[in-house]
Amino acid sequence: MRANGWQGVVRARKVRTTVPDPAAGRAADLVDRQFRVPAPNHLLVADSTYVPMATGVFAYTAFVIDAYAGRIVGWECSTSKRTTFVESAIRQAAAFRQREGNPLLGNTIHHSDAGSQYTSVRFGESLLLAGMIPSIGSVGDAFDNALAETTIGLYKNECIRADSPFRRGPLNRLSDVEEVTADWVHWYNTSRLMHRLGRRPPAEHETEYHALLRDGQPADHT
Repeated sequence: MRANGWQGVVRARKVRTTVPDPAAGRAADLVDRQFRVPAPNHLLVADSTYVPMATGVFAYTAFVIDAYAGRIVGWECSTSKRTTFVESAIRQAAAFRQREGNPLLGNTIHHSDAGSQYTSVRFGESLLLAGMIPSIGSVGDAFDNALAETTIGLYKNECIRADSPFRRGPLNRLSDVEEVTADWVHWYNTSRLMHRLGRRPPAEHETEYHALLRDGQPADHT
C-alpha cells in the first residue's frame, strides 16, 4: 500500500445519534443477535446515522434493511433527528413490499437500537400500523444491531466520503444528500456483490428466493 500511495479509509469521530430516553418503555429483544432468517419479511433491522454537510451542519439518514439478503427496503434523509424521519423510513419499507406484491402481514420483526426515536409511543404505533413487531437491543451494544451497523458503515465509506464516486460535489443541501443516497441504495441493492450471498446483489438473491418458492423448491438460508 505504501509503495502505491494507497491509504485505508479512516472513519471520522462519530456524532452521537443514539440517545436513549430513560423514561421510555422498551420492547424486548426478539432477535438476540440471530440475524440469519429463512425468508424475506421475517426480520427488518433499522438504524440512523449522521451526514456532515459542507455548510457545517449535519443531515441524518435512517435505513430499514431486510435481514434475509441485506436489501435496503426503506430509507429517509432529514435535517432533524426527530421520530418522524425514522417513521418515514418504515412506511417506505412497508409500501415498497406492498408494491412488489410481498406485503408485511403483521408478524415481521423490526429490530433497532435503544435510541429515543425508536422507543417512543408514536413510533411503536407506526410499527403496528405498518405490520411490524418492535424489538430493541441493549443500550450501548452495537453487536445487538450488527447488521444495521455494518450497512451504515458501508454507506459512510462508499457513498458519503468526500472522494466517493457517488458524490457530484459538496453536500450543501438536504437534496444533495438524498440524491447520492438514492443512487447508492439502488447500486447497493441491484449491483453490489455480497460475499455471503455467493457474490450476488441483495435484490437478485431475493428474486431467486421467490422464484424457487413458486417452483416449490427450498431456498438456501443466508
